[in-house]
Amino acid sequence: MELEFLGTGAGVPAKHRNVSSLALKLLDERNSIWLFDCGEGTQMQILRTNIKPRKIEKIFITHLHGDHIFGLPGLLSSRSFQGGEEPVEIYGPVGLENYVKTSLQVTKTHLTYPLAFIELEEGVIFKDKQFTVEAMLFDHGIDSFGFRVTEADHEGTLQVEKLAALDIPAGPVYGKLKQGQTVTLKDGRVINGKDFVGENKQGRIITIFGDTRFTAKSSVFAKDSDVIVHESTFNKNEAKLAKAYFHSTTQQAATIAKEAQAKQLYLTHISARYLAKEAKELELEAQEVFANTKVAKDFDTFEVPFS
Repeated sequence: MELEFLGTGAGVPAKHRNVSSLALKLLDERNSIWLFDCGEGTQMQILRTNIKPRKIEKIFITHLHGDHIFGLPGLLSSRSFQGGEEPVEIYGPVGLENYVKTSLQVTKTHLTYPLAFIELEEGVIFKDKQFTVEAMLFDHGIDSFGFRVTEADHEGTLQVEKLAALDIPAGPVYGKLKQGQTVTLKDGRVINGKDFVGENKQGRIITIFGDTRFTAKSSVFAKDSDVIVHESTFNKNEAKLAKAYFHSTTQQAATIAKEAQAKQLYLTHISARYLAKEAKELELEAQEVFANTKVAKDFDTFEVPFS
C-alpha cells in the first residue's frame, strides 16, 4: 500500500506544484488504484509515473472546486483510449455526476467502460472484505468531505520454517494447518495448526481530508490513523486568513494529527507562494506540534507501513 502525490498545490497550477490529486496504490492488495481528487492536469502528472489509468478502480472527490475536479473528464476520456474496460466508481458531492456527464456529452465523448456515481453522505460509503471507507462533512463553505480508509486485519501467516524443522512435509496438510485445524500425521503425531500460525496484523488506517477549516471533529474522525493527509494552505501566523478563506494552517493540521494520535502526517494543498525554502519552513513549524510531519511534493511516494 502506497500513497503517491500527483498534485500538492492550492488553487491554481504552478511550475513546482500541480493542483490536487492523490493516488492510493493498492497493487498488492487488490491490483488497483484509488484516486482522491483530480485537478487540472492530473493525467499529465500520471504520465510521469508508473500508474496505469486502466487500474484506477475508484475515484473519490472531496468537493467541487475546480482545482479538485477539472482534470476528471479528460482522465476518464483518456482511460478509454488506454485500454480501460473495467468499471469506475466515482464518489463525490451532489452535482459531480451532472458536471462529468455534461462534459462528456458536450464533447461527444464515448467511454468504453461503465461509470457509477455515488453521491456522498456521511457514514460508510463503501465496504468489502478488504476495506471500509467512511466519509465526513467538514467546513469549507461548500460541501467538502474527508475520507477514512480502514483496512481489514490480515490473517497471520503459516510459519513454514517451524513446520519444516519438524519434518512435516508440504502438501494439503499445510492448508489445514493454516486454517487452525488439528491434524494427525501419518506417523501418528498430532499437530495443532494454531501453534504454527502467526498473529494477525492490524489493518492500516488512512485519513484524507479535503479543504477545510480547523474543526474539533477532525481529530475524532482521524483517530489512530497510520497516515493523515491534510491541507496546509496557510502558515502558523495566518490563522485569521485561514478561517476567512475556509482553510487550515500548518499547526492546525499538526494539532489534528497529535490529538488523533496518528503516526504520520503529510501536508498538501500548499500555496504557490511557498517555494522550496518556504515549504521547508512550513514543515518545521508543523513539526513543533507534531514531529512526524512532512510537506508532500508532487510525485512523492510513501509506503504505508503496518504498525
